[in-house]
Amino acid sequence: MEKNTSSGVEHVETSTPVAGPHDEAIIEGKTLEQAAEQGTIDEMDLDVRAAIKAYPAAILWSLVFSTCVIMEGYDTNLLSNFFAYPSFLIRYGNFVGVTPSTPVGYQLTAAWQAGLSQSGGVGSIIGCIVSGYLVSKFGSKPVVLGALIALSLAVFVVFFAPTLTVLVVGEILCGLPWGVLATTAPAYASEVLPTALRTYMTSYTNMCFILGQLISAGILKGLSTRTDEWGYKIPFAIQWVWPVFLIPLVYMAPESPWYLVRVGRIEEAEKSLRRLQSSTATNIDPGKTLAAIIYTNNLEQQLSVGTSYWDCFKGFELRRTEISCLVFAGQILCGMSFAYNSSYFFSQVGLGTSATYSLSLGGTGLALVGCFINWFGLMPYFGRRTIYVAGLGGMCFVLILIGILNVWTAKPSVGMAQAVLTLLWTFTFQLSVGQLGWALPAEMGSTRLRQKTICLARDASNITGVVVGTLQQYFMNPQAWNLKGYTGFVWGGTCFLMFVWAYFRLPETWNRSYHEIDILFAKKVPARKFASTVVDAFNEHATAKLVEEYGNNASNHV
Repeated sequence: MEKNTSSGVEHVETSTPVAGPHDEAIIEGKTLEQAAEQGTIDEMDLDVRAAIKAYPAAILWSLVFSTCVIMEGYDTNLLSNFFAYPSFLIRYGNFVGVTPSTPVGYQLTAAWQAGLSQSGGVGSIIGCIVSGYLVSKFGSKPVVLGALIALSLAVFVVFFAPTLTVLVVGEILCGLPWGVLATTAPAYASEVLPTALRTYMTSYTNMCFILGQLISAGILKGLSTRTDEWGYKIPFAIQWVWPVFLIPLVYMAPESPWYLVRVGRIEEAEKSLRRLQSSTATNIDPGKTLAAIIYTNNLEQQLSVGTSYWDCFKGFELRRTEISCLVFAGQILCGMSFAYNSSYFFSQVGLGTSATYSLSLGGTGLALVGCFINWFGLMPYFGRRTIYVAGLGGMCFVLILIGILNVWTAKPSVGMAQAVLTLLWTFTFQLSVGQLGWALPAEMGSTRLRQKTICLARDASNITGVVVGTLQQYFMNPQAWNLKGYTGFVWGGTCFLMFVWAYFRLPETWNRSYHEIDILFAKKVPARKFASTVVDAFNEHATAKLVEEYGNNASNHV
């Protein structure tokens, strides 16, 4: 028997270690429960300021992983804005004549617009599924490093693409590593940070999307007057900049302690925690934090929570998967393909190229402001559920108003009013659904299935995005359905349906530990009672009843 004197956590040798076959020294029994309870209490006592002091390294490494997502936000914003971009249209479009909606005389067909805009999403669907397997087997670090290298190679295809067909293939290849990076970043952040910082850094992934969009919007604005091939090639080439500094930083980062516990590498998990936590902090202890991780992992094992994709659809995990998937897909269904990347809409209502890209840049900047207001003005004071549901209601109202105004769209002032309303929608989106659509799936699934739950949720968003994005091109293209602002009625309707779903099905996870969330779902607490339900997370009798119920007959409880 050996003891960790710094934490008071006892390590007991056993012939049947629950942590893994390669580590016989484990924490178990009553000592584990006491240490886990104290570790949980210590973590829950941290406010934001104290958590920042206690976990400075964890914040840094979380920022590094999330920054990888800037590239996806950058590139996806490029393509959606290229449909109104002079040099790109001249190179790849067909001449249709100069009109107010086609000022350069060139236009892509709706089919090519749909293919280009959704090709990255198709690749991302595959990348997300693969990510769930790879991260569970190899950990976050090697998978992210491989994705960064693969993305650097894929950029060569889009940069040198001689035809639209090759460009579509290149975007699909880029989408594969995007799927990996976009799902690994929030999962990593949720596993290395305490509860007080969890939502901030998981939603920072969304902010990285905005930063990428802001950078691309600024570059497009600066190059919008160029009509040669470098007008669109320079923006593609800039994507090679990110991996140069991200690859060495990711290589130096510590692995997730939750992953290390799941694969039985207990000593490495404790070393990782010591790198993530401040050595001078007196209100936390790596040993007790490790005990809390092991205790939660053990509980989920006893509740028959597995680690495969199929396990995401069994028992009470089915409800958690449903919530995660619809929360993420809700970003698309609330009108993002119409109102967020709205340069093409601006051009269709008769705004000039300069005004179009100025508004696009301004809208992206407004989105960033919305993120900061959400961080400092909403999340510290209001629950996730409250913010998400209220945001859906506000966006639904704006979309319906855009549709109503389209009756008078022949007037230039009305077209500008519609454009301003899309900026208001963008601001509301980033105050609510834009941020929490990333944060909620990262804390909704069980810890053993977190990566796979996020992958399924991201794929729900990707698949919804492919369908919605394809329809959106036909709604807006003057050579197709040409609905212009009336498209607001369509997405206003889907946004309203999301509002109804969220009101009845979205639970409140604000200020809850992962252990508490596990128990709330296991007890089948209704979504609207999550916030008010008192949880005694370390009540042995209550826990034993849940273990008996789910451990013996988990398949009968959906």
